[in-house]
Order: sequence, then C-alpha cells, then structure tokens
Amino acid sequence: MTFERHVVLVQPEIHWNTGNIGRSCLGAGASLHLIRPLGFSLDDKKVKRAGLDYWHDVDLHTWDDFDQFLAQMAVKNNEVALFAKTGKTPFWNLPDQKRLFLVFGSETRGLSDAIRNRFDASQTYFIPISDRIRSLNLSSAATVALYESLRPAGPSFHAWSTDL
Repeated sequence: MTFERHVVLVQPEIHWNTGNIGRSCLGAGASLHLIRPLGFSLDDKKVKRAGLDYWHDVDLHTWDDFDQFLAQMAVKNNEVALFAKTGKTPFWNLPDQKRLFLVFGSETRGLSDAIRNRFDASQTYFIPISDRIRSLNLSSAATVALYESLRPAGPSFHAWSTDL
C-alpha cells in the first residue's frame, strides 16, 4: 500500500516551527499545507534557515483559507486527523488510511471551534504529555504525529533511507 501524508498548519505564527516541520515533511515524503494568514513571510530567511538548504525541495502549498484547501484537495471526511490538547483519541490510534491529513492549529490559539466542529470529535487526537509542561512545541508535535501515522507502512515505506 502506498501512503500519502499531508501536514496542515492552520494560521501558523512562528517561522522556525514551520521551517522545522517542512524539513520533517521532506524527510517523511509528506506535503506541507499552510493556511493563511501566516504570522511571517515565507521569504523570511529564518524559515529557510530552519529548513536548512532543503526548503526549496519541500512540497509546499499555501491556501487562502481552510475551505479552499478542503475543496481543492478534495479531502474526504475520513482522511482528516485534527490535533489538539483536548483531543479525544490518543495519537497512536491514528487511522490506517492511504491518504491522511494531519491538521494543527496555530501555536497560541490551536484549532478554531469552527474547524473542529466540522468533524466528529473522534477525529480529534492528542499526544500525551506530563503535567510538567503546557504543551509540546508545534514542530515536535507535528513530527511525532507524522511519523506515527506512517507506522503501518513499516520499513517498506518508500521515503525511508536504506542506510538505517
């Protein structure tokens, strides 16, 4: 089975998070989708620095709003996994879908109720953390979720290096 992964950042605010997530997407063979407004310019040297010299290779898509993204990508309801601190399902129970969109909100606001209410509560996921911190960094959370979503592919996943 071929896996297609998409990381979706809704109104990201911090350039280095987006750059780091772009690098993770490239490493995992995933696409990165950014939903405007962005809290930075994509021309910002810091975004490119966080992605190092790989930024130009990232499969990057920008969208004016979430509706445009859903329509243009023809996203099916069962292909969406929303991430939030208050998600209902642990991330290790992500659906085993051929095509999956991992959706994250902004660093300070998370996902809006308008987006969360479009989907069933069972499609909201969380990454367990100790009570010693408020949350994971967005780039850490996105990377953890992305690679966990690829677990069903195992070592045969096409993007894995043969030098493991």
